[in-house]
Amino acid sequence: MNLILASQSPRRKALLKKFGIPFSVHVLPSTEEEHGEPINVARGNATRKALPVSEMHPDCLVLAADTIVTLDERILGKPRDAQDAQNMLRFLSGREHEVTTCVVLCLNGQVVRSFSETTSVWFRRLDDDEIKGYIATGEPFDKAGAYGIQGFGGLLVKSIKGCYYNVVGLPMPRLAEHLRSFGIEVFSFK
Repeated sequence: MNLILASQSPRRKALLKKFGIPFSVHVLPSTEEEHGEPINVARGNATRKALPVSEMHPDCLVLAADTIVTLDERILGKPRDAQDAQNMLRFLSGREHEVTTCVVLCLNGQVVRSFSETTSVWFRRLDDDEIKGYIATGEPFDKAGAYGIQGFGGLLVKSIKGCYYNVVGLPMPRLAEHLRSFGIEVFSFK
């Protein structure tokens, strides 16, 4: 069975390639919500990405995901501008937050699997110069919570509890299990 990634995320593409998973990409415009119960928001966003692509490719397994950052029951989406990124990073500074990724798999225009994974992330205390310097790298602007753990943003993190790949954008160990159940090749140590 062929796998289609319904995402423009360079991080999700890189993770699938890293683990030797064959896939193609097909992205259609979709709306993203940022208000409501975090898990429902993420699941809804991922479903809106996957279903229309699945309807166009009924014999393929379509993968979509949405990653959200939450702190104090507030969803931190992608920053609108440098000021928004600065506010988010100040809010996260010295605190623990959660990163939740919801993955949706569709086949024949229907959701056939949906699961989520949450990872706790603790930030170091950040001073304003550090925050401004990080924003100047340009890295925060296409990432939920205004940071990328796989890049310079990893230097902002004190520790994590849970799946690192989940914070990057796909919970790879769990995703690999689901993909294998559909006959999709995933790197194996055998």
